[in-house]
Amino acid sequence: MDDIAFILAGFFVGTVIGLTGVGGGSLMTPILIFVFGVKPYMAVGTDLLFAAFTKMGGTVKLARARVIDWRVVFHLSAGSIPAALITLYLLKEMGAASASVQSVMTTTLGVALLLTATATLYKAVRGKTAPSIVLPGQELRAATPRHWSLPLLFGVVIGTLVTLTSVGAGAIGVTVLMILYPLLPLPRIVAADIAYAVPLTLVAGLGHASMGSVDWALLGKLLIGSLPGIWLGSHLMSRIPERVIRALLSVLLAYAGVKLIAL
Repeated sequence: MDDIAFILAGFFVGTVIGLTGVGGGSLMTPILIFVFGVKPYMAVGTDLLFAAFTKMGGTVKLARARVIDWRVVFHLSAGSIPAALITLYLLKEMGAASASVQSVMTTTLGVALLLTATATLYKAVRGKTAPSIVLPGQELRAATPRHWSLPLLFGVVIGTLVTLTSVGAGAIGVTVLMILYPLLPLPRIVAADIAYAVPLTLVAGLGHASMGSVDWALLGKLLIGSLPGIWLGSHLMSRIPERVIRALLSVLLAYAGVKLIAL
């Protein structure tokens, strides 16, 4: 019975990802903790690889469509990957399963969910504020941030946040990238956010796996459900009002965030 429940949870989260692009770590980690009683460190580690595998297929598709600005991905990764490695080292030294680290994880996860809820609600209310196309000859300028250091600093913050909580890319990433790259069209912002999340979650996930913080059997069940869910969600995207889904999702994430902080 538990196997079916895990597959259904993966299907639900996959559908939300397909509909909105949000929901990987933001939904799966709280579901594993609150619904299935999985320890926070195990939920985070398993969800990191869940995110890596689910976004890998999307990255390949986006790369073939040539909508990924690899320069943006490189700048973000230059900050996030080293930050993830440093965070993994500290987790290993302190002990990922220790009570103090578990407390830091749940509190940080709660804060990350509240930030994600705010970013998701902002996008639901404001809608698409980024430009829809890049004018001819403006490609390089569009992929240039307001300041060269900002993507690196943002990458450091996201790399640390993702490694600790599995949350940080998605709604937060897209919202911040819209600020850092105001001339970059929204489809390219989303594509860059998905692409840089793959190496980040893979590195962080494998690091957690080396500490025994990944349940491989659970991961397989979640993926069995999520892959058809993503397919269904992407096909329903044009039929269901995205703003309504994002508004409801933001309420759910805020509720989970408050509960985690109160633990």
